[in-house]
Amino acid sequence: MKPAAKMARELDPEPQLKSFIDKFEPKHQALIRSVRRALRRRFPTANEIVYDNYNFFVIGYSPTQRPSDTIVSIAAAANGVGLAFYHGADLPDPHKLLLGSGSQNRFVRLESAKTLERREIAALIDAAVKQNKAPLPGSGKGQLIIRSISPKQRPRRSSHEPRAHTEATFGRVPPTS
Repeated sequence: MKPAAKMARELDPEPQLKSFIDKFEPKHQALIRSVRRALRRRFPTANEIVYDNYNFFVIGYSPTQRPSDTIVSIAAAANGVGLAFYHGADLPDPHKLLLGSGSQNRFVRLESAKTLERREIAALIDAAVKQNKAPLPGSGKGQLIIRSISPKQRPRRSSHEPRAHTEATFGRVPPTS
């Protein structure tokens, strides 16, 4: 039988989410956390659906537990953090801010959580909420749901910023004569 503390940790997704974010460079960790706080304030009743996939780490904000109902997502990789719009191809974008050319998703790059406060970005978020078929719950608190973890992943840090100790440990030590 498992100790109660270990079982509680396994049921609490926050430590697992922290471990996913900790894989990134410190500046991206801080950005992911600050954007998450801002989106939690904006969508307090939405579920946070987390994917730690091969290409990206993603936190989607959805009124349901269905990924297809996701309004926006934080999408992070070694090269940066973006705000992804699940149905972004259908959003009005008069300022031509949305990037990407897929049939459905679009995104904006995030330099800071303050980017979310820009009038044009806030308008995109509002439009995404309006176009979403599933309405956000009027009350309550959304759940944090770890949905998918890929056993194989692209590096979450740029090759020019190795983790502390990694450079010395894995192959950068000068050969001995």
